[in-house]
Amino acid sequence: MRVTLCDVGPRDGLQNEPETLAPDVRAELVRRLAAAGLPRVEAVSFVSDERVPQMAGAEEVVEAAGDVQAELSGLVLNDRGWERLAATPLDRVNVTLAATESFNQRNGNASLAEATARVERILAIADRPSTATISVAFGCPFEGEVDPGAVADLAERLVVAGAGEVVLADTIGVATPRPVGRLVERVSILGVPVGGHFHDTRHTGVANAWASVEAGATVLDASVGGLGGCPFAPRATGNVATEDVLYLLDRERIETGIDLEALIGVARWLEKLLGRELPGRVYRAGPFPAN
Repeated sequence: MRVTLCDVGPRDGLQNEPETLAPDVRAELVRRLAAAGLPRVEAVSFVSDERVPQMAGAEEVVEAAGDVQAELSGLVLNDRGWERLAATPLDRVNVTLAATESFNQRNGNASLAEATARVERILAIADRPSTATISVAFGCPFEGEVDPGAVADLAERLVVAGAGEVVLADTIGVATPRPVGRLVERVSILGVPVGGHFHDTRHTGVANAWASVEAGATVLDASVGGLGGCPFAPRATGNVATEDVLYLLDRERIETGIDLEALIGVARWLEKLLGRELPGRVYRAGPFPAN
């Protein structure tokens, strides 16, 4: 079995940082992740500079990253974001919307119906591989529990519209393994790869990642060092650390093609760059057996 690990550190990881890193520094992070063997890196998001200043200069990041041995993706929320991404050589578009009315209004300034319609428009015209991410798929900070049936129905609409894969996101880190596995199984019948995007807010991220793999997920998002969070979700802390998920997959003999030692090196570089210890655990503990 093989799982595609997508490092979202340059995008989801850095968008919640108090400081804005220069485009060339963000591009260097992309290059280091690719050199460690990450098959996919979410390099940028094409969103409003005013709302998310940490993501300003997305086009500069893409240009500075250059040609790397990884599939580079960019996140978009709306038609303008797609227009910007379409003018770049990025390999993949990740178009996202929320499973609830309230979160769509807070994160994308649109109703659920409006957000769904614009995602469907983008998927219909996308000229490169596409991912559709459904955020707050397991719980919403404004509406609480989310109906799994509603998420599954939304996923089906997105697949019909042309989504090449569907990622279920636990944006605020409230999910637990059993519901994760059930929803992944439910969405897997749609005939496209299913992925999981887990935040470690309540220390269930690695467990949820494993539950999703056992249920058939073949794509996992994670963030180097455990960086991350959502500016529009109260108390949402970092994504599950890529090296923590990779350690688990390696020990369970799941193929990823990623060099754990090299990835740990990226996390340690990022720690020095940001000047603080990161939430991830494996980059501090090291691999096993210890060298």
